[in-house]
Amino acid sequence: MSQQTAPTTARRGGAIWALVITSAAGFMASLDNLVVTTALPSIREDLGGALDDLEWTVSAYTLTFAVLLMFGAALGDRFGRRRLFLAGLTVFTGASAAAAMAPGIDSLIAARAVQGAGAAVMMPLTLTLLTAAVPAAKRGTVYGIWGAVNGLAVASGPLIGGSLTEHVSWHWIFWLNVPVGLALLPLARLRLAESHGTGAPLDIPGTLLASGGLFGIVYGLVRGPADGWTDSVVLTGLLAGGALLVAFVVHGSRARNAMLPMRLFRSRAFAGINAASLLMFLGMFGSIFLLSQYMQGVLGYSPTEAGLRMLPWTGMPMLVAPVAGMLSDRIGGRPVVAAGLFLQAVGLGYLASVVTADVSYAAQLPGLIVSGIGMALYFAPAANLVMSSVRSSEQGIASGANNALREVGGALGIAIMSSIFSARGGYESAQSFVDGLRPALVTGAATVALGGLAALLIPARRTPGRIVTSAEPAPALEASTR
Repeated sequence: MSQQTAPTTARRGGAIWALVITSAAGFMASLDNLVVTTALPSIREDLGGALDDLEWTVSAYTLTFAVLLMFGAALGDRFGRRRLFLAGLTVFTGASAAAAMAPGIDSLIAARAVQGAGAAVMMPLTLTLLTAAVPAAKRGTVYGIWGAVNGLAVASGPLIGGSLTEHVSWHWIFWLNVPVGLALLPLARLRLAESHGTGAPLDIPGTLLASGGLFGIVYGLVRGPADGWTDSVVLTGLLAGGALLVAFVVHGSRARNAMLPMRLFRSRAFAGINAASLLMFLGMFGSIFLLSQYMQGVLGYSPTEAGLRMLPWTGMPMLVAPVAGMLSDRIGGRPVVAAGLFLQAVGLGYLASVVTADVSYAAQLPGLIVSGIGMALYFAPAANLVMSSVRSSEQGIASGANNALREVGGALGIAIMSSIFSARGGYESAQSFVDGLRPALVTGAATVALGGLAALLIPARRTPGRIVTSAEPAPALEASTR
């Protein structure tokens, strides 16, 4: 089935409506990645739960979001993008209400998992619906606005979560989605045109293998500190999860319509940027998860104060990203991404060296700023590196794979760094928290530095401005021997 053309969309309201609807939906989905972090102490006080329960309030969302992203995009291509966008938005909105009314920590975790599933269907379709609505000559500007809105969601997540938690209630970090979702549903139905992709068969075996494998590994990492690493359930999760992921790789190498074709990783560019992205999010998400609790539980900041104090890190991309974009146009994306990851590693390493039970904010500020600049330098050129690493006919798969690996990195980062935190410290006292936080931050810094090394594997750009067509080999394949 061919894709419906933009003129039909124009009759329904045009590019402006498509930009408003898809940006608002993307904002909600991106916001819920980090909005919970500054509310965790209040959630723990209200609903109870140990560290592993708090991990799952974040990881349940990022994990289902990650493993179902590519499947959600495939569902939209096959059954109608607007139809599936509406379905994903409905699920996300309903699950947000369920999370707001959760009577206990287990029901909150379950609602977060359903939220992630709804976002996984909704989020990848925002870009395809927007593309169908906008003329090719104007897509660069529109993509920039869409990306800026999503970047604002990531930056403001801890601040919005902290402000609502302190001044209203942590429940409102989820209630916030409900009126927005209810307003978007009729607008999307009336103002967006239906479109379809190629109608390729769904890769259900691949989805089940990836979902089961990632769940098993994250479950084992989360439960290991509490139950012991030799516990039968923990070992089963880790071993079975690893085996399922191996099977997923084999499946992706052989299946005709694999969700993630492993042949893409033969490209040094594709493999390098995706490894860098996974390692970046692993170190970043795990660090933010622990630092937001440190600022409240150890340093005594309110949720709002903690969110504001995180802004030099999380909000820096809004200021530096345009400069990073210009730099990448001039010298190529590889050195900019690599420099950003190394700066992020330096920032985390600095924070690990200064955290104490009573450190001043002024002492933390250089690490937060350097980490924020590093994050901005990574984000600006990363998307372009992903899209230019494959042929144009494979860009949808490449974008979905990169987003999925970033979310997987976030879920793994929280699980791994919380395990390190639990092994060396805990919530018993301020000093105990610092004792666990310091080695976790060192691990985060080392992980992001490895991401910088992975970025250096990306081939150097040969010809500035060169565009790859579906008839040509991808530049990464041409330059793989450089």
